[in-house]
Amino acid sequence: MTTLEMPRINAARLWQSLMDLAQVGATPKGGVRRLALTDEDRQGRDRVVGWFREAGLEVRIDEVGNVFGRRAGTDAAARAVATGSHIDTQPSGGKFDGNFGVMAGLEVVRTLNDRGIRTRAPIEVAFWMNEEGSRFTPVMMGSGAFTGVFTPDFVRAQRDIDGLSVGDELARIGYRGQVPAGQVPGGMFGAYFEAHIEQGPILEAKGLPIGVVAGALGQQWYDVVVTGQDAHAGPTPMELRHDALLAAARMIDLVNRIAKDEAPHGRGTVGFAQVIPNSRNVIPGEVRFSVDFRHLAQDGLDRMDAAMHEGFAALARDGQCRVAIEQVCKFEPAQFHPDCVASVRHAAEQLGLPHMDVVSGAGHDAVYLSALAPTGMIFVPCKDGISHNEIEDAQPEHLAAGANVLLLAMLERAGRAD
Repeated sequence: MTTLEMPRINAARLWQSLMDLAQVGATPKGGVRRLALTDEDRQGRDRVVGWFREAGLEVRIDEVGNVFGRRAGTDAAARAVATGSHIDTQPSGGKFDGNFGVMAGLEVVRTLNDRGIRTRAPIEVAFWMNEEGSRFTPVMMGSGAFTGVFTPDFVRAQRDIDGLSVGDELARIGYRGQVPAGQVPGGMFGAYFEAHIEQGPILEAKGLPIGVVAGALGQQWYDVVVTGQDAHAGPTPMELRHDALLAAARMIDLVNRIAKDEAPHGRGTVGFAQVIPNSRNVIPGEVRFSVDFRHLAQDGLDRMDAAMHEGFAALARDGQCRVAIEQVCKFEPAQFHPDCVASVRHAAEQLGLPHMDVVSGAGHDAVYLSALAPTGMIFVPCKDGISHNEIEDAQPEHLAAGANVLLLAMLERAGRAD
């Protein structure tokens, strides 16, 4: 295929689709709040499903709310080449995280339709339920159920902070489908690609439009409960206190130190905390907080886990408190399939786009998919490396470049029939 024969996506249409989707759950600061299985998520899902059908895709919805749009291939026995991401957001999320991958996949289909290009293998575009894990835990819930990491019953039983279950909310918004999780017409995908903003600063700093993603850091999430004794702030002497917040603060500092000890690939974050009773003149009797550990190697994660358990136990004793640690999410570091990585690199080279190999520090649905199907990812820069933030931003030309790489990589794997 010569340069002149290579199809190109419609960059203006891609950008407009992203801006139209961003109006659902739009925030005053220019971001998006579209939490999984809320009314805003239903509206976003309805809009994307409508676009799928307008593009001629056959839509199916599985039992945990994952949505797929399928474009038939000419070979009935060929396994589909799929792409996708998610459209749920963080509470103060941006326009591009996840959404770019879904809209880029839709744009691939629209471009194939515009050019009258038939593929040997079917093409599928997916969006996965509750990738963010901000309303319901665990993270990447829909793709986890699809790949057998979680059972559908487990997923539907999970509840948010208000006690509402995934199963009931799926039914309420009309997205509890009938297709068994993991069932794909013709068998599991022959390949899966995911286009995404980098969510970090490396590509922008290097001045490169494309990251060829070789793999992703492993992650382990924990819920921690520190229990002391709430008491009056005035009459209780300092040495007789069982201050759960003071003990928790020291534990949070330890999380940071553990991650720094695992440089350059260790990451440690506490992003959620609740103080009980949360009163100005009461010594806190209970603190609940999260821990997020990430590392490129599983033995690094194991070291971080051991250091946390040992350190938290010692700090609880020192603070005359108790601590309970529950692991709520774990997936090992992922290495993407060399053939799919090569397809992404080849597409960038065909398009004359400067690129570099990168490793993802964030979790993506592609991590779970990589266990069942050959998988690759494409990164494009985001402004200042900022994501999970209302000011998240990306350049239209970078998004178009990533979508064009996705188009050529999928065509290489699916095969042109004409």
